[in-house]
Amino acid sequence: MLAIAGLGNPGAAYANTRHNVGFQVIDRLSSMLAIPLNRSKCRAILGEGTAAGQRIVLLKPQTYMNLSGESIQAALQWYKLTPEEMLIISDDIDLPAGSIRIRPHGGAGTHNGWKSILQQTGSDRFPRIRLGVGTPPPQWDLKDWVLSGFGDQQTLMQQTYQTAAKAAECFLRHGIDLTMNRYNTRKNHDQNTV
Repeated sequence: MLAIAGLGNPGAAYANTRHNVGFQVIDRLSSMLAIPLNRSKCRAILGEGTAAGQRIVLLKPQTYMNLSGESIQAALQWYKLTPEEMLIISDDIDLPAGSIRIRPHGGAGTHNGWKSILQQTGSDRFPRIRLGVGTPPPQWDLKDWVLSGFGDQQTLMQQTYQTAAKAAECFLRHGIDLTMNRYNTRKNHDQNTV
């Protein structure tokens, strides 16, 4: 069994913000894999199904970003998963908008969702897909930036969500190493192999 979690904030007010790119990718993956997000468990909206010959759980924590670790820890315990068996998708302000960075594990950086996950689970061994949302301009407060929309970059980000969903599917079928080799580029919107 494998799980894929996309980080974000619940509620319509946050739906199209930079912090919610993880939710956007999970929504697309749900459609691609025909796994509806129709259950509430582990402080998340989730879906369970089968893909790539194994059981899959897709989840969107409903704890708000800075408490994401509570939902992730609950899911690890409920499904008896190790961190290495849960791919986590999040935004990254240190990457240009539209870029994708995939790693087998790593630290939290400045990301409050990741800080919560590492604190709650005691592990940094989660494979991850980080989507670039751009660095805030000097006049912007970080909180305001991650809770803002993409404006004229919306089309670029729609393509990025789709590419990230394909990368997540590749992870399910082939593991993290091949996924990194195929999708770890700054401008990779034309990749369509899984």
